[in-house]
Amino acid sequence: MITVPTVQRKATLLAAFLTLVLLLVWRSGANYRDLVAGGGENESHLNQQAANTNHRNHDNDPIFQAQIEFWKSFSKILDKTKPDVESPKRMGIANAVGFDANKDLQRPDLTAMPEEDVLKMRHAHSKFVNFLQAVDMKLQGTYVPKSRGIVSTAGGQYLPVFVISLRMLRRTGSNIPVEVLLASSSEYESEICEGVLPGLNAKCIVLTDILEASGHTQPIEHYQLKCFAMLFSSFEEFLFLDADAFPAYDPKELFSNEPYVSKGMVTWPDFWASAASPKYYEISGQAVPSMMSRQSTESGEILLHKGTHGRALLLATYYNYYGPSHYYILLSQGAPGEGDKETFCAAADALSVRYYQTSERVQPMGKPNKDGGCDGSAMVQFDPVEDYNLTSHGLWRVKDQNAAKRPRPFFVHVNYPKFNPATVFHEGGPTKDLEGKDARAWRIYQDTVQSFGYDLEERFWEEIKWTACELEAKFRSWQGQRDICATTTDYWNIVFGTPLERILEHHEPSRVSVK
Repeated sequence: MITVPTVQRKATLLAAFLTLVLLLVWRSGANYRDLVAGGGENESHLNQQAANTNHRNHDNDPIFQAQIEFWKSFSKILDKTKPDVESPKRMGIANAVGFDANKDLQRPDLTAMPEEDVLKMRHAHSKFVNFLQAVDMKLQGTYVPKSRGIVSTAGGQYLPVFVISLRMLRRTGSNIPVEVLLASSSEYESEICEGVLPGLNAKCIVLTDILEASGHTQPIEHYQLKCFAMLFSSFEEFLFLDADAFPAYDPKELFSNEPYVSKGMVTWPDFWASAASPKYYEISGQAVPSMMSRQSTESGEILLHKGTHGRALLLATYYNYYGPSHYYILLSQGAPGEGDKETFCAAADALSVRYYQTSERVQPMGKPNKDGGCDGSAMVQFDPVEDYNLTSHGLWRVKDQNAAKRPRPFFVHVNYPKFNPATVFHEGGPTKDLEGKDARAWRIYQDTVQSFGYDLEERFWEEIKWTACELEAKFRSWQGQRDICATTTDYWNIVFGTPLERILEHHEPSRVSVK
């Protein structure tokens, strides 16, 4: 017979057991939140700011108020130093010429401008630089001192791509905070910005919130947005990543090692030689450099310290503000990727500010094409720390690939097409082989694919599948589309049942070309 005290004791023990279980669950959740939210004092401060501003109420946000005041002043300088001449005229398109560190190629000169216009632009450029020095234009107050984070841009169809890249970042174990710039309030998606990103220690910033509050609403679009994302991030030190770029390892280590520690700005190369017009150098008051001096820039990844390179960022902003009308043409002359890509190094050079361009050549990843070459869909950039360890000892693999062992791959920029699960599955796309069957997208080059030390593509598609299935009903750009999750899952089941080694054995071409 069970007595009442016995029942009470069992009930007490059960209650204690349930309390212990709930406590463990809560602690587990707290540990996860700590992992996502970050551990450093400044990171915790930034995370609290993110929690306070995700709902776009900026009344008690001193950083936001400082950014408004900064833009009121800085926009006036931009207007006063406008290159008040007609846009440069294209006389042709610069060829896609690969960089050669051992041969000084002839610089393309395909831009026509009356000499009077060149002199006017040179005067405006000089006036802008002098303004920065005369008024001591700085960015202090617009960011949290000693803070570090990642900055990106997205919106519309790029927002799902950004979430996938963000999840790939978190797969590295990184807890670094992230800010993503949206061009306008029309791109703000509350389900993502308030429901998804905070759990990944990320938040949305809306550019027009700042511009409209300042009373200066000049349209900022396309390639211009990257520079403004950097300008209005709350971080003093940041790594900019395109929405379709992600690291293979925790990027936090890049901030505390050379070359960043002494240089304050690190960039990565494109495939091509520089195509900047000689007229740009005349306008900026510089001697025309050798074509061997550096590669062109692939600006999907930029590491920068505002405290040391704030003025270079402001000059880059000037180049981007007047980029579509003047400077994009002058800096690229129609070469592949014309846009913001050359503005950052150009600004640092014009101000004689030091920086480091990673010298290891960018490498493609892609699928075989019918000509036996490679249809590239991703670019791999390499570890600047390991690269600097070589170049600082006179070992330049860009001049001689046998000079030393290649640095480890660090970033993947999935640049074309965008691996948005709502749009990527199409005839002839990266997920199809030459027979039109589902296949891996990154089957060549084998040495690059395997050098990550793990199956990067499988991990990437895990996050694509998670995004497609968990957020299928959340992205605004996916409304009205059906079977995004089902199509992605079917592809996953077909493709990733085959080991990577067998795929590579049968698809390594004898020769390759980049498209």
